[in-house]
Amino acid sequence: MTFKHITSRDNSLFKELKKLADTSRERRKTGKTLLDGVHLVTAYIEQFGMPELLVIAEGQSTHEVVGLVQELSDVPTVMFTTLMFAELSPVATPTGILALVKTPQLPIPEQPDFLLLLEDIQDPGNLGSMLRSAAAAGVQGVYLSEGCTDAWSPKSLRGGQGAQFVLPLVERADLLEVIAGFEGQSLATTLGSESLYSLDLTQPTAFVIGNEGAGLSQALIAASSQQVSIPMLGKVESLNAGAATAICLFERSRQKSA
Repeated sequence: MTFKHITSRDNSLFKELKKLADTSRERRKTGKTLLDGVHLVTAYIEQFGMPELLVIAEGQSTHEVVGLVQELSDVPTVMFTTLMFAELSPVATPTGILALVKTPQLPIPEQPDFLLLLEDIQDPGNLGSMLRSAAAAGVQGVYLSEGCTDAWSPKSLRGGQGAQFVLPLVERADLLEVIAGFEGQSLATTLGSESLYSLDLTQPTAFVIGNEGAGLSQALIAASSQQVSIPMLGKVESLNAGAATAICLFERSRQKSA
């Protein structure tokens, strides 16, 4: 393997990658993001082909990382010091490889049957988990409000584990407009409303999920066809937004496959 070894934080490439790792504005402006770890890089390659650049960490080359770098020998590769690499990685224990890629753009079907609308989800790991559930449950498209955290941040990507590569996403969407144009039922998740399990979810359905703490805005609740809740027997006030999303989406999948 031959690659350029970079040791200075003043290096222009390092500064460029640091901006991508740190700011959603830079990711939107460039249409690029960073993938962390062999799994994400491999998942991206399977769907979209080669990354633009590989970044490896000095002294942290596992057998998996070495194998992948050798396999992608035609892709430009640079090595950063351990501390510099850690500044780019979203995790406390970096995996030792990052890839610079173009942000995928997948189209939502013209007449979708199954949608997920997310309002002001703040935690990137939580968002990634929700997108992972959506991809697994067969959701055809996800709309994220302007107040949602960036779906293409390193932490969201890590939480999604490749979901963003197969799931059509629209960020900074007007969710009221999406509901108005959806030819199906839009179900707003709230507390103490109609049980999820009493509804017919085999028809075209859009679930509307709110912020982890505040829940859904009154405007979105009013615009939705119906409010829906998940019955709980235990003495807890509510479920985590990610857990609630998974339950709703897979109940719909269960009904469709029954």
